[in-house]
Amino acid sequence: MKLENKIAVVTGAASGIGREIALRYAEEGAKVAIADLRLDAAQATADEFAAKGHAAMAVAMDVSDENEVNEGITSVVKAWGGIDILVSNAGIQIVYPIEEFPFASWKKLLAIHLDGAFLTTKAVIPHMYKAGRGSIIYMGSVHSKEASVLKSAYVTAKHGLIGLAKVVSKEGAAHGVRANVICPGFVKTPLVEKQIPEQAKELGISEEDVVKKVMLKDTVDGQFTTVDDVAEVALLFAAFPSNALTGQSLVVSHGWFMQ
Repeated sequence: MKLENKIAVVTGAASGIGREIALRYAEEGAKVAIADLRLDAAQATADEFAAKGHAAMAVAMDVSDENEVNEGITSVVKAWGGIDILVSNAGIQIVYPIEEFPFASWKKLLAIHLDGAFLTTKAVIPHMYKAGRGSIIYMGSVHSKEASVLKSAYVTAKHGLIGLAKVVSKEGAAHGVRANVICPGFVKTPLVEKQIPEQAKELGISEEDVVKKVMLKDTVDGQFTTVDDVAEVALLFAAFPSNALTGQSLVVSHGWFMQ
């Protein structure tokens, strides 16, 4: 197994992409901390993993709250002795035209995506440096490379994660710590399902047109990216054995944005 005896923390892991990454890691032998804003949902996911014979624990974590992040990471280290992998996945989506975007909503989105990535990174890095190894993975987006209407805060946050990963990769190299960014296209999770009617209303088009003419129009096959697709890339970044793969961003999008 590719991650045998590794210890992973995945934020936003009670559902969606985070859950699938956590499960993939567990299937590859990792002990996985299910970190989520909703402790009951995190516990339900951890219990489900445990029933399958995997080592999992639930951690309550608002990634924009420094105390909760530090306490959550400390609890994982106390339980299992360290942290080898961090997946900063927790995120939300809020859409408005720029001139109507509430400043409070802007700050909320950036706090979860950017503050959350920074705070979790800051909390795990001392443990990774001590061990001389670690892999930090940020959940970016095609919007780390491109822009879409109504998504000024989201695009700004996702672009920012690439800059953070580059800095972490340079600072962490001497300690065996790598940092990379996964950039999925649209994945049909509850987060994306919520966007379809919102964008239909804002753009004055049908929900079907939002999917076909907005979300998937630039893919090669008109298909959504799957949680399995994203989990496979997360496994690649987590299991890669050297600093040869660090400071990079990999787009997983059915051809939407080709580098």
